[in-house]
Amino acid sequence: MSVKIRLRRTGALSAACWRVVVADARSPRDGRFIENIGVYDPRHDSEKLNVERMEYWVSQGAQPSPTVQAIYNRVKNGKPFPARREPVKNAAPAPKAVKAVEEAPAAEVEAPAAE
Repeated sequence: MSVKIRLRRTGALSAACWRVVVADARSPRDGRFIENIGVYDPRHDSEKLNVERMEYWVSQGAQPSPTVQAIYNRVKNGKPFPARREPVKNAAPAPKAVKAVEEAPAAEVEAPAAE
């Protein structure tokens, strides 16, 4: 049996929250799992992980996903959650495209001939 440490999606339709679970590699993403060892909530910039249980499962041969490995490294080293880029407020709008207007050459007006 191949065991993976991966994320399991929870939360509402547009408000995802993730649980860090130990699961059989053959089970679906949100399906059956062996143990729940943490939480990852990107909306509230929080992540909690039971480091002792993570290390136990890795010693038993479980393979963490790349995202879980990154969470583990941050939690173990005490690094803060990475800050999200905030959209720039009150930024000047992009300049509108201006059509180049070509001026037609002025027509030469001939003066009437004086007779």
